[in-house]
Amino acid sequence: MAEKEESPYPMAANEESSLVTENSRALRKKKRMKCIAFFVAFTIFQTVVILVFVLTVLRFKSPKFSVRSGSFDNDTFQIGMESDAAPSFNLTMNTQFGVKNTDFGHFNYEMSTVTFEYRGTAVGMVSVDKARTRARTTRKFDAKLLLKTDSMADESFEQLGGDISSGKKKKCAQMNCTMNVDIQTRTLQDIVCK
Repeated sequence: MAEKEESPYPMAANEESSLVTENSRALRKKKRMKCIAFFVAFTIFQTVVILVFVLTVLRFKSPKFSVRSGSFDNDTFQIGMESDAAPSFNLTMNTQFGVKNTDFGHFNYEMSTVTFEYRGTAVGMVSVDKARTRARTTRKFDAKLLLKTDSMADESFEQLGGDISSGKKKKCAQMNCTMNVDIQTRTLQDIVCK
């Protein structure tokens, strides 16, 4: 029978195997620490990316409300500039409003009122129905409103006479839009909303 060969240096073989085991343990511990360090670095990086995304892209922004276009009915386009009567206007305006939602989520708005003013005095109002604007879109809606000079102060009537005789009136709506009404062509011009 074959006898097992024993190492001439039994202590040396044990030391080698213990050295190899110790080295492999140290290598495994080093790999584990490296893996943990990469995981922690990746987690911190992902947290920073998510925070930047939330603070820039998902930040809530106010929707932009604007007058997109407008025209006047010829039947009710009355500008009064007679010598014996106070200057006045009675206009029916067909207009299109827009609510632009720049967010990544939808925007619900309640029923509200748009007021048109002439030098600080309300001359027309229109109701805006409750609705929802989808993410990153503009909701357009049409409205018909009557612009009249019924309850204006005396100093506004004096300014109105000068504006009518010049041919254009500058209008400022409560929605922070300015526009010019050209009396000769019966059109809205230079619509600027902020």
